[in-house]
Amino acid sequence: MTQENKEKLASSVRDFRLPRYNEIPTVGLYLEQTAKYISEHLSPLEEDCLTPSMISNYVKKKLIANPVKKQYGRDQIVYLFFVAVVKNVLSLDNLDRFIRIQKRTYTTDRAYNYFCDELENILAYVFGLKGSPDAVGTENTDEKMMLRAAIISFCNKIYLEKCFLLKVDAPEL
Repeated sequence: MTQENKEKLASSVRDFRLPRYNEIPTVGLYLEQTAKYISEHLSPLEEDCLTPSMISNYVKKKLIANPVKKQYGRDQIVYLFFVAVVKNVLSLDNLDRFIRIQKRTYTTDRAYNYFCDELENILAYVFGLKGSPDAVGTENTDEKMMLRAAIISFCNKIYLEKCFLLKVDAPEL
């Protein structure tokens, strides 16, 4: 891969940042607004984000709670960010398990903020913005290792997709 392509890849995620729990609107968002909010934040990754019909399906499958008066609150939005990221590397059953594990282990705000930190950390590492991933958090639990594994899978998938968008050819064998 050329140095120019490496720099393009790195610059595509350099400023990526998800809103932290306290930065997510406290007023409820309607279905279309929720889908747009999540898609706008994930757009630098050029990832297939959540559509309103996908969100409705996740509610029907009980991955997230039903909207209140047709509005999605902060906790529902943070779960949807998580779903949008890991839906391509986990089955729906395992995604459901992951959410249940999180609910037993950590508060929603703590788990979500940790998820954001880890996603940004691994993304920077995979895209060559730093030489190794940072240690995020102070605990070393199985849940933490599972989350890191899911995020690494997602980040590597995004990296490969961006390489293909740049039409990076594999070296001759």
